[in-house]
Amino acid sequence: MKKIGIFMADGCEEIEGLTVVDIMRRAGIEIDMISVSGKKEVTGSHNITFFADVLSGEADFNAYDGLVLPGGMPGTLNLGANETVNTQIKKFATNGKLVAAICAAPSVLGNAGILQGKRATCHPGFEDKLVGAEFLADNVVTDNNIITSRGMGTAIDFSLEIVKYFADESAVAKIKEGLIYHN
Repeated sequence: MKKIGIFMADGCEEIEGLTVVDIMRRAGIEIDMISVSGKKEVTGSHNITFFADVLSGEADFNAYDGLVLPGGMPGTLNLGANETVNTQIKKFATNGKLVAAICAAPSVLGNAGILQGKRATCHPGFEDKLVGAEFLADNVVTDNNIITSRGMGTAIDFSLEIVKYFADESAVAKIKEGLIYHN
């Protein structure tokens, strides 16, 4: 079974983070919500509080097949300023493991040098933060082990692309049917 981690920072966009968690669990992909704030309680950018599964200092990153970064402000800034986040996304990208980011969070990948020579997308206004990338205005862009997406309105598509990365189109079709999702 595949296992991924999703970094959660205070100020994250709740829908972008929790949609990924929900859809991974529906797909049978194990996912840990990893708090980078030093406490399991995380408060998103719209003042919704939830609890992460593990603190970043306790996470076993060797057990993960991929890492996800939700956007939101100031959540994206908090992720970008976190040493563990930066160390792990660079390590995962270098080792060919999945690194996925949505909304403003692809800027963290750009600042880390991960998008050099890649195709990527992001929330409008963050295009210049995709350092070294070819920007595409698509809802979701996959370039080998890097998946990026535009924002809250693309969270389901983003999540389904992660499912497809680890499974196949039939797994995606099953999730879509259960969600009554037609795109």
